[in-house]
Amino acid sequence: MRRGLGLDAVEVMNPSSLTTVTTTPTAPGSAPVEAKSVFRDSIEEANRHKWIESQKAGYDLGESCIREWVAKHWQGYLRARWVEHLQGKCFWVELDRGDFGLLQREFHDCKPLLDSILDQLSAGKENLHVILWAIETNQPLDQVIRILEALDVNSVRLRHQFERPPSPVDETEG
Repeated sequence: MRRGLGLDAVEVMNPSSLTTVTTTPTAPGSAPVEAKSVFRDSIEEANRHKWIESQKAGYDLGESCIREWVAKHWQGYLRARWVEHLQGKCFWVELDRGDFGLLQREFHDCKPLLDSILDQLSAGKENLHVILWAIETNQPLDQVIRILEALDVNSVRLRHQFERPPSPVDETEG
């Protein structure tokens, strides 16, 4: 159930230099929204982590430190950017255009419930955890499911460039 983004224009720069993109919302009285690349921004975060950890160690920890950041922090980082995208705070170009600002358009009738669900999703919980919480705390399950279906957390599963896919078994050995 995806809805249109509602942008008049999206000005995109060369992807290799993509840091900020200007968007023009169609909503009356809305200010332009900053747009960024999740991947470009995450590299900056990983490099900050590498610098801090290298300073502590007294030497450059190199790519292994970047890989450590990806392994430990990528999913949480991505989830936080996704929530910003849903809230309409920042347009992340790799995320679904129809999800941008979704929380400004939907769920006004159940804001406290939505906030509780977002807190759980932001903390890394998955749909099943949220549904179990809803059952245990007597939340209106139909509204919880409606929110989870609209948010579609499973659609936000991006692989970072430093995440290595499982290596295939070498079939030539035997």
